[in-house]
Formats: sequence, structure tokens, C-alpha cells
Amino acid sequence: MAVTRMDNVGIVVESLDTAISFFVELGLRLEGRAMIEGEWAGRITGLRSQRVEIAMLVTPDGHSRLELSRFLSPPVVADHRNAPVNALGYLRVMFTVDDIDETIARLRERGAQLVGDVVQYEQAYRLCYIRGPEGLLIGLAEELRSRKRP
Repeated sequence: MAVTRMDNVGIVVESLDTAISFFVELGLRLEGRAMIEGEWAGRITGLRSQRVEIAMLVTPDGHSRLELSRFLSPPVVADHRNAPVNALGYLRVMFTVDDIDETIARLRERGAQLVGDVVQYEQAYRLCYIRGPEGLLIGLAEELRSRKRP
């Protein structure tokens, strides 16, 4: 058997509402929210009993999902917010956007900060990293060829 698709990327946050608002502004659509609790869930995660509020968001094309999780119990144990770009483990999620400058401007109104510069890679992309809610590292990519299409 082979992998058929990637289902979702999960990100643990402290403020679910703030994170949802940010990613909706980016262009994702909220599919739903739910409370996940009980022994059955802990058997999957290895955390035994847990209580987690989740939100599932989907990209406009419907192919990718982002699962945001706010752990009520057990408490979160690690803090990634000051980790540099070359840190081991989960680093960032990257989204393709129509207009990188307009996207950055909108997200700055929600507290996003540019990590470095917006850089053009050959004639293919304009790229950057931003820090979103709670210091989440998010990549933005504007495909340059898409602007030339009719």
C-alpha cells in the first residue's frame, strides 16, 4: 500500500480563536470545531486522558487541511516561539498566495511580522517567512508565472 494523500498538518496553539482568525484572513476556510476528549483519544496520542479543542481549516482548493489544537489537559510542554529557522523538528507550513505584498499587508494588521525579506527566486517565485500568532513560522510563496497567465 502507498500513501494516497497528506490529510492535514497539526499545530498546537494557546489561543484557538486568534489562530483561526489569522488563518481565515490568510484565505483558509473554517470547516469546524470540536472538543476531543477521553481515553480513546489518548490511546492514539499516547497522552492517556486528554481534553483538546480543535479547529479544522481547509485551503481554497480543498486539497490541504490545517488542524489547530488547544490542549486543555494535559498542558503543553514545549515552546517553539523563539526557535530559529534551522531548529530541528516541525518548522513551518508554506502557503501559495496570489499577491505576496497584499497578503503581508493584511496579515500585519493581525500581528504578523516579516522574518527576513521578500526575495525573488529566479523567475519562479517571490518568497518570505512571517511570524504569525504565537510566533508560528509561516512561509508565503507567490508563483510568478501565475500572473502571466490569461
